[in-house]
Amino acid sequence: MIEVRDAGPDDGDVLGEIHATAWEAAYAPFFEPEFAARGVLSRRNRWHARISEGAGTILLAVLDGRPVALSVFLPSPTRPGAAEISSFYSHPDSWGSGVAPALMTGTLLRLRDEGFARVHLWTLRDTPRSRRFYTKCGFTESGAARVFDFGDGNPLAQVEYERTC
Repeated sequence: MIEVRDAGPDDGDVLGEIHATAWEAAYAPFFEPEFAARGVLSRRNRWHARISEGAGTILLAVLDGRPVALSVFLPSPTRPGAAEISSFYSHPDSWGSGVAPALMTGTLLRLRDEGFARVHLWTLRDTPRSRRFYTKCGFTESGAARVFDFGDGNPLAQVEYERTC
């Protein structure tokens, strides 16, 4: 059974576990090992602060009682009236379980409920798994691209996806 719920003040550790583990599996290969290890540690430890700061709407997907995926959205800083999904991660143990599509459906429903008609997100150009997932969820490439430096001085290409809510 899959449940989508708001993350609460006590969910910092589980959010950190999901983010760190998923980021390590998907993104660590793009970085030098030392930088990737620091990135995993940072992602494991930042969620208590993000929750207390109210950094967007944070949703958790729970599969058979275990939180395994997260999404974060907020009003878009670049597109008035639209939302941006700033984080969407699923623990690798849950890949292929259907939890990520369920979380995306829940995220889109919540966006509509909050009055957003459109949503966009950025993902690394060279991550075919995430790009296939977003396409299956009805997102299309907007044609926009950018480079993003995660802090190691090695900018990586990102592409933007968008859709109606």
